[in-house]
Amino acid sequence: MNAVRAALLPFAVVVLSLFASAASAAPGGDASLLAGLKEGKIVFDITEGDGKALLVRIESIEETRQDLLKQGVTPRFVLSFRGPATLLVQSDMEKVKPENRPFVGQITALLAQMAKSPGVESLEQCAVAIRHMGTKAENVVPPIKVVANSFVTIMAWEVKGYAYIRA
Repeated sequence: MNAVRAALLPFAVVVLSLFASAASAAPGGDASLLAGLKEGKIVFDITEGDGKALLVRIESIEETRQDLLKQGVTPRFVLSFRGPATLLVQSDMEKVKPENRPFVGQITALLAQMAKSPGVESLEQCAVAIRHMGTKAENVVPPIKVVANSFVTIMAWEVKGYAYIRA
């Protein structure tokens, strides 16, 4: 029995070292990059027109907000909607493709929740995109506010120090 244990010992050492290597390769914190940062200012340029994909992107933005908070960095997020995303943040379902309709309510609910969360500074819908997509400003779901031109507002947010992320 001792001979079997002795023969298996090198195998066990290899297996344990593989587990240790895998554990060290697992995603870690962002502490070294975030060192010294007090806030994370981001303007998200959101154009996704597929309901499921848009919901996933907004969920990822929310996860990012929570990750920053967990690491002691205050998020300062702006979500700017334009292009095909315009159809998914408005109440007129006639303009929404049938396969996207089930996601509109989920998107609206998540945005309403996020609007009340620390670090979400503004939710914006481009009026130019409203015009191009054939919708109406009064159909934009609260708490999203309509801005005249999101290219202008995104530029202004960037000048104020917000990082641009196309989402």
